[in-house]
Amino acid sequence: MNKIFRRILLIIGLSAGLASCKKSDSPLTKETPLEIDSIAANYYEQYLKLYPLEATAQGDLRYNDQLPVNIDKDFISGEISFYNTVQNQMKKVDYEALSDEDKTTYDVLDYTLKDKIERYAYHPEYIPFSQFSGLPLDFPLLGSGQGSQPFKTEKDYEDWLKRAEKFPVWMDTAIENFREGTANNYVLPKKLVVKMIPQMRAEEIVTPDFEKNIFYGPVKNFPKNFTDAQKEKFTVLFKELISKKIIPAYTKMGDYLEKEYLPKARNSDGINALPKGKEIYSYYVKSWTTTGKTPEEINKIGLEQVAGIRAEMEKVKQQVKFSGSLDEFIAHVKTDPKAFPYKTSQEVLDGFNAILKKITPKLKTMFTVTPKTAFEIRQTEKFREASASAEYVVGTPDGKRPGIFYIPIPDPAKFNVTSGMESLFLHEAIPGHHYQISLQQENTTLPKFMRFGWFGAYGEGWALYCESLGKEFGLYTDPYQKMGSLSDEMLRAVRLVVDTGLHTGTMNREEAIKYFLSNISYDEAAATAEIERYMAMPGQALSYKIGALKIRELRDQYQQELGSKFSLAKFHDEVLNQGCLPLDVLDRKMQLWAKKQ
Repeated sequence: MNKIFRRILLIIGLSAGLASCKKSDSPLTKETPLEIDSIAANYYEQYLKLYPLEATAQGDLRYNDQLPVNIDKDFISGEISFYNTVQNQMKKVDYEALSDEDKTTYDVLDYTLKDKIERYAYHPEYIPFSQFSGLPLDFPLLGSGQGSQPFKTEKDYEDWLKRAEKFPVWMDTAIENFREGTANNYVLPKKLVVKMIPQMRAEEIVTPDFEKNIFYGPVKNFPKNFTDAQKEKFTVLFKELISKKIIPAYTKMGDYLEKEYLPKARNSDGINALPKGKEIYSYYVKSWTTTGKTPEEINKIGLEQVAGIRAEMEKVKQQVKFSGSLDEFIAHVKTDPKAFPYKTSQEVLDGFNAILKKITPKLKTMFTVTPKTAFEIRQTEKFREASASAEYVVGTPDGKRPGIFYIPIPDPAKFNVTSGMESLFLHEAIPGHHYQISLQQENTTLPKFMRFGWFGAYGEGWALYCESLGKEFGLYTDPYQKMGSLSDEMLRAVRLVVDTGLHTGTMNREEAIKYFLSNISYDEAAATAEIERYMAMPGQALSYKIGALKIRELRDQYQQELGSKFSLAKFHDEVLNQGCLPLDVLDRKMQLWAKKQ
């Protein structure tokens, strides 16, 4: 899902709501019947006040003028005390008396609160953003008029001006936090900091030429019903905001990172080099995989998976009678004319539509519950096609916007089917992200924190598991498509090896890049960007494969235990019917399901 981290808003986004968490007016402190659904509903109401950027992303416009300084010490202590309040409420619930569905709600909320509180024990605020994620990277899209912040009414424009007004305070706090991190030897690797400096000085962010500044987008695209007076007013206000607040904030951060932070950044690559680095990495592994697996166990799984996938690739190599080594074959399929059958964009789109047509009859045997949200396959718009990757963009729960599978086709003649066309469709579209996210959003019986929740190990794990259904769908009969699916799987297996290698100190950046390139035919620049992403977000890259393996393990287990009573469609329905779950919660849920079969 190329939204990598819709959920990174976990680390970006909180403050105005803190006042609401005082005892006097928090709905959680009023004496109400202690039912888990009301506790969950109240929790999420308060949570959105703390994280208003998440509310905006969900189309909830109530807090569009808010930009809390969520990395501030006082803010964090208030946030933790809020989570503690909710936990105290939950202690009064009679867990054993709950229905199976309510037990799952309880378990997910309990897991979520514990995870959020534990995160702060490791001072994530010392690294307020990196080259890969954080508010300074999200803010330009938000203010461009092309992101989730709406610019349709006068109020929308005013909301943005109020929100953006607070951005310099966030940036100043980030500098203070970087300084505090430095004092505690908790700093980013130099190799990442050098990538952050040009990001802060990007031409479209700091140019004084308003016409070319990304934050001027809403002025260039005023709504048609705006009067001349409205246009004049906001033109002046936006120019002032950009020149006096936004450009100085980015310029100041760029200068700070270059002159003060970079010389003190570390030469090591993994998080193990920080004080308590081993414990920090163990936490991130647990948080991203939602399991108790250790880095050592995951590394071993990764090495076994890589070896297994290489053996499958050998079979494809023999099938097409390629005489060289496997490494030569991996390189060869990237240039083999047979891998480039298309001449027009429409032919590529027809290819994806043909996949949908082929799998549609089989879907009925694999699912009894399917999304109501419509689905479309579209070519990525020209203006963003060059830098975009294939992605799934979520539809709206009300059905007004379909779920859309976007595929960039800058040059159809260069569209390589060994990039995993069939596996890509199963992952990003149907039954991967489209089924899972649509069914979750459409389920109005779920508490909102679960309807709009996301756990990468489950969400990405489900989508990767769906790739493994290709053979059952009648796909992967073409050796090039099979090779593409194996390459996709290899990427997720390699991540298990390099992420754990980097962050336990058994592999450095250069060794990780070399290992990556020996198994995946990326060019060096793309491989480097991948490895640096893992350096910036320890543990995140583990979630995909660990989640997929868990779902496959549960399926194999119950297929064997239940025998003729096992229905694949019912199994899939049960996995999906309460949305994203921590894997251990999913395990308990499926045990209860199996007993009833």
